[in-house]
Amino acid sequence: MGKEITSHIYEVRPRKDRLGVDLISEALPFGRLWYSIPDAINNAISYAKFYSRSHNVVIRVFDKSGNLVSEDRHHGHFTEPA
Repeated sequence: MGKEITSHIYEVRPRKDRLGVDLISEALPFGRLWYSIPDAINNAISYAKFYSRSHNVVIRVFDKSGNLVSEDRHHGHFTEPA
């Protein structure tokens, strides 16, 4: 049997107070992180890539209306020997 490939899924959503974005994921220890402006979206995406570097990752960015504006997929850097 093959191993199941796990992916960390992240959502980047604007905060209602307009002071940045929230990075949301079950992979995070507390469920979400807050990033303030400037460059909040890029900082949140960079953290998600770094934190999940040994897993496949899906990062979805939403606008203030809740519409998906981008989705990025990255493969983990570390693999187990066969």
